[in-house]
Amino acid sequence: MSPPYSTAGLLSAAALTTLTLIGGAGATVVTTCRAAADGDARVDYGSCVAELGKHRDSPDADAWGLAKVAALTGVVNADDAVYDIKAALAAKQAGGGGDAQARAALERCRELYESMGFAFAEADDEINARDYAAGKGKAAEAVALAHQCDDALAKAAGAVPSPMAKRSAYAVQIANICTAITNLIN
Repeated sequence: MSPPYSTAGLLSAAALTTLTLIGGAGATVVTTCRAAADGDARVDYGSCVAELGKHRDSPDADAWGLAKVAALTGVVNADDAVYDIKAALAAKQAGGGGDAQARAALERCRELYESMGFAFAEADDEINARDYAAGKGKAAEAVALAHQCDDALAKAAGAVPSPMAKRSAYAVQIANICTAITNLIN
């Protein structure tokens, strides 16, 4: 007498239960980030899941939608960086102006991060229009802008505020995630 169930049936039921517990959307973020990390060594799987998973549009997003979420996350980071820079400049002004070289570097970074916000927004627009090459180009432009800020701050001795280093690394990370996911839908 054979059992009333098969091994394949049990495995299918277990997989379905797992997906139900995770949620279809969670599985989309998880599987998309896994594929992105497997396809691009610059993508950290855990960071991808953590960052994309907390966006309100992620639960219903496919790979195309998650590429757009990554681009929009880059916009938010750039905007937050501009706010941080303005606060640092105001603090320097209140403290007597500070080092002119440091102020100049921060002003340059403010301009670069404003441009970065637009680059990420344009990446979202291009991905939305399904012009993936242009979207990836805009994400690469955002990375270049982050590096230009890093360079400006490095030249101004002692001017590197730690929040900017974190913002820069995050911008590069999210641009890499955006590009890697966009590569999945090409």
